[in-house]
Amino acid sequence: MSLSPERLDRFARHIVLPEIGGAGQIALAKKHLVLVGLGGIGSPALQYLAGAGIGKLTLVDDDRVDASNLQRQTLFNERDIGHGKAVIAKRWVTGFDPELDVQISDRRITVANAPDLVIGADLVLDGTDNFATRLAVSDACVAERVPLLSAAVGRFQGQVGAFAGHLAGEACYRCFVGDAFDAEDCDTCAEDGMLGAMAGWVATFAAMQAIRIMLDGVSALGDTDWGRVHLLDGLKPGMRSFAIAKDPACSACGSAA
Repeated sequence: MSLSPERLDRFARHIVLPEIGGAGQIALAKKHLVLVGLGGIGSPALQYLAGAGIGKLTLVDDDRVDASNLQRQTLFNERDIGHGKAVIAKRWVTGFDPELDVQISDRRITVANAPDLVIGADLVLDGTDNFATRLAVSDACVAERVPLLSAAVGRFQGQVGAFAGHLAGEACYRCFVGDAFDAEDCDTCAEDGMLGAMAGWVATFAAMQAIRIMLDGVSALGDTDWGRVHLLDGLKPGMRSFAIAKDPACSACGSAA
């Protein structure tokens, strides 16, 4: 595969970076990323991932745009209120870069349908806002041997973690949070509030990590950071990180599974 003169011009600022180069840009064009959730994290993350030239994007969200979303969900405007987020997101990507392959799903993710949504992907980026969905996606990623990048935000705190529970010795997201959160009992930004710029910071950091993972073995952009969770604090501001060990008793990726 080679890049056309038009694509070379479009991605020239990437290609001159030694850490990406032409080989890296071609690799990104061959990748398939599944983005679950098109809200405060998914909206800006999608814009940068499309801008990076990820060749195939599957966009998953069953929600509709509400006026309260506009403060942080950068894909949408007032004309979109009441319309499905996945459809609008596909329309945005198609207008931004017609060469990208965009698929959508506006079904609510369940344990039953999650495997069909992630199978064959190179990476899943989950920016959803409840544990039941997150765990369903994580378990599907382990079962289908797809790496997972999990991103979450609330008020002035965010977290981004990379998981590859299908690999020996690597933790999955369930190793991190356990089995107690399969019910949809997560705090919401409607109750707790959220600064829009904080969601944007988490989203762009997640997009950076996604590009790093998809270029693993092709470029020198850095380590995949499997099993490491980065905590972003918007009040200090600052960042710290910690490692998650694989849980041998994990019901998804442990020896019992």
